[in-house]
Amino acid sequence: MSKLSIFKKYPSVFWVANIIELFERYAWYGFYMGFGLFLVGSKETGAMGFSPEQKGIIMGTGSMLLYFLPIITGAIADRIGYKRVLFLAFTIYMSGFYMIQQFHSFNMVFLSFIWICVGGAFFKPIISATISKSTTEETSSIGFGIFYMMVNIGGWIGPSVAGIVLGKGWNFVFILSIVAIAVNFLITLLFFKEPHREKQTDGVLASVTTAFKNIFTTLVNWRYTMFLLIMAIFWSAFNQLYYTFPNFIDDWVNTASLYQDIHSIFPGLANLLGGNTGTISALNISSMDSFYIIVFQIAVSAFVMRFRPLNAMMGGIFVLAAGLGLMFAFQSGWVVLLGMLVFSLGEMGSSPKYTEYVGNIAPADKKALYMGSSFLPIALGHQIAGFLSGAPYEKIADKLFLLKAEVAKRGLKIPEIGDTFTKTDYFKEAARQMNYTQQQLTDFLWVSYHPQSIWIIFSSIAISAVVLLFLYDRFILPKKHS
Repeated sequence: MSKLSIFKKYPSVFWVANIIELFERYAWYGFYMGFGLFLVGSKETGAMGFSPEQKGIIMGTGSMLLYFLPIITGAIADRIGYKRVLFLAFTIYMSGFYMIQQFHSFNMVFLSFIWICVGGAFFKPIISATISKSTTEETSSIGFGIFYMMVNIGGWIGPSVAGIVLGKGWNFVFILSIVAIAVNFLITLLFFKEPHREKQTDGVLASVTTAFKNIFTTLVNWRYTMFLLIMAIFWSAFNQLYYTFPNFIDDWVNTASLYQDIHSIFPGLANLLGGNTGTISALNISSMDSFYIIVFQIAVSAFVMRFRPLNAMMGGIFVLAAGLGLMFAFQSGWVVLLGMLVFSLGEMGSSPKYTEYVGNIAPADKKALYMGSSFLPIALGHQIAGFLSGAPYEKIADKLFLLKAEVAKRGLKIPEIGDTFTKTDYFKEAARQMNYTQQQLTDFLWVSYHPQSIWIIFSSIAISAVVLLFLYDRFILPKKHS
């Protein structure tokens, strides 16, 4: 029998769900990868001009809810139907993407992002459940591989396209996300068929209450809870890919030289990525994480399958920590891209093994409960990541914060940033008074204030997760689970 014959065994709803996932990830990452830039960017570009601390509060809290609320939204979907909840999720998504660009106050932007994350929380459990229900023991391995591929294709294309259109204005980024979700609305209306669900006799409130009781049932296992807390530390380091990395690139990395190198070999590609700016946007660079996963995930999975899941996680997180060091310690665009490759290899080795490990240690009759609780450390990791990307990052590596410190040291007189005097104006006036070009100002701050030292914090957090996992494996975990 041909190996390709397995693809004929998937029902149509499987393929529809995968296409929906691709467009949803396109919409989400097209907006989310650059969201930190949108929140702290200069106002004349259409960005909000918030502080890193405000950015961390918004992104950390919203993203935490995105991974926590599926405990509730999954129970609701099982009760009222997947198709209805998909329509609800898409409606919330589109309205949220529209609202967030209409407001300029911290509170309203915060609420708009929370609203978007509520839409994501309704969407998240449905598609993965549909994939699960539309695959069998024979087809599930390849089926979830296809699903994971769709996630990363969307995660690569979304930020790449957003980086290209960003020069036209932030509104174009949000419009593209709205259009992608609108396409999903149409696909769901025309092609999505409700998968079989067990008939629910309990009401929605009772279903939600049961879901929380089930999660609590898993957390009374103190060893498992300790493992989840360790993994929350890992996710707080991993999530700096979204929270601080694009901002770090925008502030410190010399992407003009990267553009020139690419242009000398592939001028068409360089012009597509850089347009008339002569630089490569932070979104385009950040999207390479998903691109690397698309290219190398199968090879990495084949390599790490020979190791115990816990050992693979420890090795993967250690490699990821090295990648974080390269990503945050240098101004060279090429070194940053190498760092992203190392980071991605670590992610590929550790992240899939996390899910496998939880499935392995779960009692046979509680696997679904344990898999549900496995999202809790991701939620907590986002909240911690938001804190780290706020005041700690600002004081060590935020370019505006460091420049203000230098301006105060020199006693220069520069107006306060406001509606009429923007962050861009502040940088220009500081460079003028200090007799620097913008690149010379950046280089001076880099040498004088060492913003690259932020890598020590991020890499150390990841390494601490490796050490704690080793101690957990050595002293806490029963040998039958090792």
